[in-house]
Amino acid sequence: MTVAVPALSRRDRPRRRGGKRLGTRAVPAVLALFAAVACGASSAGPGAAKGEQITLYTCVNDTTIQPVIKSFQSAHPEDHVALFRAPTGQLNARVAADVRSGGLRADVVWACDPLTMQAFVDQHLVGGWTPADAAAIPGQYRTADYAGAALLYMVAVYRHGTPAPQAWSRLTDKQYKGAVAVPNPAVAASALGALAFLADNPAYGLGFYSALKRNGAVQAGTPDDVTTGVAQGVYRVGMTTANSAYAARSDGSPVDVAWPLPGAVAIYGPIALARSSTHQGTAKDFISYVLGKDGQRVLGGAGSYPTLPGSPGPTIPAGAPVVSPDWARIGKDKSAMLLQYRQIFGG
Repeated sequence: MTVAVPALSRRDRPRRRGGKRLGTRAVPAVLALFAAVACGASSAGPGAAKGEQITLYTCVNDTTIQPVIKSFQSAHPEDHVALFRAPTGQLNARVAADVRSGGLRADVVWACDPLTMQAFVDQHLVGGWTPADAAAIPGQYRTADYAGAALLYMVAVYRHGTPAPQAWSRLTDKQYKGAVAVPNPAVAASALGALAFLADNPAYGLGFYSALKRNGAVQAGTPDDVTTGVAQGVYRVGMTTANSAYAARSDGSPVDVAWPLPGAVAIYGPIALARSSTHQGTAKDFISYVLGKDGQRVLGGAGSYPTLPGSPGPTIPAGAPVVSPDWARIGKDKSAMLLQYRQIFGG
């Protein structure tokens, strides 16, 4: 332990006794006093050491992540979470830069899709631990190395006056010619999840994206970019996340939301412990909080869809169809899938 000892001012220096100044033997006692106070103030119980700062890397939007961090820090007032937040593509670039320059600098990674997280596991950057709370998360949203903290649903957002697409396949119809926007799967995890499901579906495949391109579909950046474009009339319909679409509708934008067949694509955002973390106690506390009842309640109140059953969150329309990719199978073909996609849309 390093203890900062304040310099003694002239007024505070040891006084003379009987006309003689106290010797330097008094100084160790002063040092011991400061050390005892400092150690007493920072001693930790069975959990993490108090007063630690952890670094969180995530692609989760500010609307969700800031309330979760604030709530955690209120429950752990002596700890602090330093945040690096960026879309998935930039997050991957940050992690790669860390690895090239000596190692991952995050203590916790909260990704927006399991393909991204599994790549980090395969590089031995994260994983090896999940909290007891993770057992309450449905099995399809967790592994031995990470657990899903939130869900994204890829839906269709459409402008007022535009027919609602009842199925994803309808986006290739002539009525939507030159009017569709899709997010970039190299940038956004939710777009990657939608691509993964549709490319793996025999009724769609990558031929669906080729048909979209032939019909004049445009690639945007993130789902929020798609939603903004539809709200502003740049496009008439687009693929985006339910959070983004409903937020725009609530803000008064002239848009509505469809959950097309065969279903809105569910993408879970996993959270994991960095293997190189030097603050694992606090990092584990944070992960446990996010996956526990309190963290899931905060997450749902911020407008995201919790993974913990029974947690309050945004409403899913009654009877809305939902589908999930086969992540294990798709993960093996991710690179080839993205390459074929880029040959269609570029980027």
